[in-house]
Amino acid sequence: MDALRKRITKQSQTVVVKVGTNVLTHANGLLNIDRIEYLVDDLLSVIELGKKVLLVSSGAVGAGMGQLGLTRRPTSNPQLQAIAAIGQSKLMEAYEELFVRSNAIPAQVLLTAEDLSNRRRYLNTRNTLRSILDYGAIPIINENDTVSVQELHSTFGDNDRLAALVANLFERPLLILLTDVDGLYDGDPSLKTSKLIPLVKKWSPSLMQMVAEKKSTRSKGGMSSKLWAARMTTNSGGNVIIANGENPGTLTGIFNGEEIGTLFTGGEGMVTARKRWIGYVGQSKGTIIVDDGAATALLFGKRKSLLPIGVVHCEGTFNKGDIVAIHDKQGNEIARGLSNYSMKDLLLIRGKKSREIHAILECCPYEEVVHCDNIHRVES
Repeated sequence: MDALRKRITKQSQTVVVKVGTNVLTHANGLLNIDRIEYLVDDLLSVIELGKKVLLVSSGAVGAGMGQLGLTRRPTSNPQLQAIAAIGQSKLMEAYEELFVRSNAIPAQVLLTAEDLSNRRRYLNTRNTLRSILDYGAIPIINENDTVSVQELHSTFGDNDRLAALVANLFERPLLILLTDVDGLYDGDPSLKTSKLIPLVKKWSPSLMQMVAEKKSTRSKGGMSSKLWAARMTTNSGGNVIIANGENPGTLTGIFNGEEIGTLFTGGEGMVTARKRWIGYVGQSKGTIIVDDGAATALLFGKRKSLLPIGVVHCEGTFNKGDIVAIHDKQGNEIARGLSNYSMKDLLLIRGKKSREIHAILECCPYEEVVHCDNIHRVES
């Protein structure tokens, strides 16, 4: 048994499990009921350990494809939305039957990106999920494909991202991404020379170079999206395991401390829920470009605010209280935060000292453009 994994699984009170389409369906797109059955058994075994478990389940489009006899995933939004509507009821029917058989109560939760990017709706979503868990039910979460429209930027892109955002609602979660490969390999998993990486303690951009995407006609996500989810979750203090969901007993083995899949460990520092939302969930309305001194202070200083003297330029259309991305002069995003000033006012006070703000704007509501309490540093 792995002592680190045993400690992480023991300490993790909230567990978010994401299962992909390729795990839940046969090659022809029909639901694999046998696999769903042992997934449910696995989830129930985790709940029996006293954990609060949320399931982010793909499979609605895949189930709909199977119902309609389709062999390839359509590309147009209206077709995908129709197929998701057909498949979602079939998917929930399967979960309902299996959970009720064990006297467990499933709760369907369909989300759009707006439900999490809007601060008020984000808090409502968090409170609802917590209440479902308090009632002893199991939230089964999926993107509301029937109303999400990609052209309106209201989709999550794939359920790996959705799962990371759901995990982000809780403090120090364990996010388990179940897929059809054993974890992250140091090369193409189809090659015998490639080896499974059991542990990633620190994120590195070189991890993306190891990704060899596998084409699928049934699913949207790939290993790159899982690495994005792992990066986001670990940067916020959570832990992530990518493992093969096709093998029976995967979750049981993980919680027994077995070395299954790839473990990504989170940082030791606690990131507040507010900063997690600023950094990863809320949508940025503009960009603030800062000079080298301000960039260094934000990246390496402790509790450093962004002052107007460090602002070089700003882009987009943002108002007071909006989320803005903060970039260095090379165009790298180094942080996100809530702006104390509109873009119109910031263009007037950029490069100025805080004591000059009143003379320019005839008022000085804030000395800082973005206060340190409202900044989330983006890890490289």
